[in-house]
Amino acid sequence: MGFEFRLPDLGEGIAEVELRKWLVAEGQQVAEHQVVVEVESDKAVVEVPAPHGGRVAALHGAEGDIIRVGDLLMTIADETAPVARPRSTGIVGELPEAEDTPPAAQPAAAGNVSATPMARRLARELGIDLQTIRGSGPHGCITPEDLGKAPPAVPAAGDSFGPVERLPLRGLRRTVARNVLAAQQRTAFVTAMEEADISELAAVRSREQAAGEAHGTHLTFLPFFIKAVQHALREFPTFNAEIDDAGETIILKRHYHFGVAVETPEGLMVPVLRDVDRKSILDLALEIQELGKKARERTITLEEMKGSSFTVTNYGHFGGLFSTPIINWPDVAIMGFGRVAERPWVHAGQIAIRTILPLSLTFDHRITDGANATRFLSKVIAYLEDPALLFIESV
Repeated sequence: MGFEFRLPDLGEGIAEVELRKWLVAEGQQVAEHQVVVEVESDKAVVEVPAPHGGRVAALHGAEGDIIRVGDLLMTIADETAPVARPRSTGIVGELPEAEDTPPAAQPAAAGNVSATPMARRLARELGIDLQTIRGSGPHGCITPEDLGKAPPAVPAAGDSFGPVERLPLRGLRRTVARNVLAAQQRTAFVTAMEEADISELAAVRSREQAAGEAHGTHLTFLPFFIKAVQHALREFPTFNAEIDDAGETIILKRHYHFGVAVETPEGLMVPVLRDVDRKSILDLALEIQELGKKARERTITLEEMKGSSFTVTNYGHFGGLFSTPIINWPDVAIMGFGRVAERPWVHAGQIAIRTILPLSLTFDHRITDGANATRFLSKVIAYLEDPALLFIESV
């Protein structure tokens, strides 16, 4: 007898995940609600607990496999289980438990093809199209042995011109690829670029470093940039919005939740700073530091990655000047900040060495036009060039 533990509904509309890491082995005893596997979905790593205790009879799926909600994850043997088992609680709601004599487990399907998880993983690594394979398993299921009978894969374009290396598109990189492609397909994006003389802001930041250290954080330019954008959005609310395509309406958001792009060893993540309008520069600096650390350590939660109304990205930290940042859909705009550097600049009718910041604003052309985008960008620059305006216009 055994309990079939299938991937539960993790919420947030998640349909599939990547099996990131098994935390138990076959033959091991597990307790009810013990975390047994890590899966990755929507840029976050989620720990999945077992809804039933017992001995792990079998693990279904290898690390790196794509698992859909409802796919079999683990078989847990429980010789002492009663004939009529109670329902148990999983991550989201109740999970049905297997009957004493469950029907034969059906392997997960790849498209319209039935194949075991191991066969699907091998097919991806070998470049074999499962649609061309006849399965020898139950109900025509494709097994790893069936792949050995497949004809050699036709080399992809470019293979005949020299050595190549193929890397699986997995984990966070796969999620980023999927999301940026969807954003490009769903928006009519255009980028406006400008430069700002932030010499006065640089002086303020330098003077207040001690205050930042007393607050437990290093005071970077980014919280100042975020505050300037948030103030400008009050006058230009169409950039703090999303578009309801089905209802053909623009939803203006009266809250200011900023997605902040964070580079990690595995790819880009966008944790969300909530209620920017209610937080000080020091508050924002500390929260950026904490969220960035959680993102890089992959301990950030799904909740901390959702609900942005506008997004910023500070690629200047890596040396870039201008870019065309991709909108973090369903947001309608994203602002990128380039490398802050001292440059010759005309100031008060004289050429002087000033601290200059490049800015790039990508916006969805459906919500507004270039003239309005330029006005919004100019308002942001006004706050950056004269930080006193933030005090004068604050409420």
